Parts: sequence; C-alpha cells; structure tokens
Amino acid sequence: MQEGKMTIDCNGEQLILSKERAIFWPRERMLIISDLHVGKSAHFRKSGVPVPGSVGTSDLKRLASLIREFEPATLLVTGDMFHNHLNSDVEVFREWRSKYPELKVVLIKGNHDRLSDSEYEGLDIEIHHKELLLAPFRFIHDKPTVSDAYFNISGHIHPGVVLHGRARQRLRFPCFYFSSHCAVLPAFSVFTGLFLIKPEAGDRFYAITAKDVVAV
Repeated sequence: MQEGKMTIDCNGEQLILSKERAIFWPRERMLIISDLHVGKSAHFRKSGVPVPGSVGTSDLKRLASLIREFEPATLLVTGDMFHNHLNSDVEVFREWRSKYPELKVVLIKGNHDRLSDSEYEGLDIEIHHKELLLAPFRFIHDKPTVSDAYFNISGHIHPGVVLHGRARQRLRFPCFYFSSHCAVLPAFSVFTGLFLIKPEAGDRFYAITAKDVVAV
C-alpha cells in the first residue's frame, strides 16, 4: 500500500483509510467523509472572528485531490457537511460542485446541517435525515442508538488520539476509531478540534500523521 493510506478489513469489506481523513470503499466506489463544515469560516467572520477564507477552500482542494485519486462514483458525507445556513463559503462550494456533475453526493444530515431541502436540491445533494443503510454498514452522524446486524459508521465527535514520543512528548492526532460495533471518522475539515476517546478492550485506533495512517 502506498504511503498515506492503509487498507483494513471491516465486516468482510475492504476499506481504504486515507491520511486526508477519508475512507474509500472500493466495492461501492464510495468516498466517505464526515464534518466538512462548509461555511464555518464565513460564519465566524460574520461574528467578528477573523478566520481566513482559505480555510474552507483548502478543504475543498483536498477533497478534489481525493476524487482524482480514487475516482469515486459517490461522495458520502456522514453529517455536518455545512456549518449553518447559506453564506459566501457555500457559494464557493456551489462552484466546486459544478465541476463534478457525474459525482453523486449523499448527505446524512448532522446537527449543523440547516439548509432547506430545496437548497440541498439546488446543490445537487441527496439528503437522508437519519441514516443510510447499505449492508453491511449503517451510516449515521451521531453515535448509534441501536444494536443489530449493521456495523455503524459515523462522525460528529472529531476523534483524536494521543501518541507518546521521546522525552515524554504527548502528541495529539486526529484518528479513525473502530470498536466492535461502530467506527467514527475524523473530521474532514482542518478547522475543528479533537475529542480524545478513552479506549476499551478490542478498540482500534488509526492515527493520521502528516505523511501516513498509523495503527496504534
């Protein structure tokens, strides 16, 4: 496997974890991300916080690079694709979206996704208000509330992990988190914090460093 990616088996399916905070599911030709937060920088600027507009555009450039790399048929976002309502950053996304007319974009709505159904339709985005079932996976935004045959893949909490280096260094990294019944994707946007998950027996963490995905 090339540097920057790791292939794992999950419920009998091959998943490719990318250091760009995304999962590619080859069987479905599906690129899966969470917490893109388009519009967050404009939302903060409107509130008087001087966040540069380049924050959002850099996320979209990374997403474009992933699309070139994996050539997905579908982009699935497990919530918080948008940060609030329509603003200038969303208009930048609209222009970006127009470059991929053949790409199906699917969103499981998160707590920050507050556009109207007609506004999503205008952006050529298929929305699901609760979940998307695509065996063997259930795609949701928040932590699962049911336990059944589906393996849950979600986002929302922006998982992170601490690695200990030399000289007692404690370094925090975004990560992919896998338990026995669910996985949590890292926030795709770099303009987010980290929530450190307390590991339990059998949990798997895949830290995202500057160059690679590392099992820890």
